[in-house]
Amino acid sequence: MEQSYSSFFAGLGLIGIILSIVLLVFIAWSVIWSYQDARRRGKSPWLVALMVLLMVWPVGLIIWLLLRPQKTEQQV
Repeated sequence: MEQSYSSFFAGLGLIGIILSIVLLVFIAWSVIWSYQDARRRGKSPWLVALMVLLMVWPVGLIIWLLLRPQKTEQQV
């Protein structure tokens, strides 16, 4: 009985590690994307990337998506 509990919790630990890695990859991707998007739109890319990363992560990304300019520099 004791062995089944330990294997169950080991499985939960593995799932947690995998989910954490997926979340970190998604956060890194969103920061890189926001940096490149801000540069294309003529805004300060470092400032936008830091905002997306340091503001409670999904909130910063949503704020950038709502406030970013609609046109890129090539479209102006």
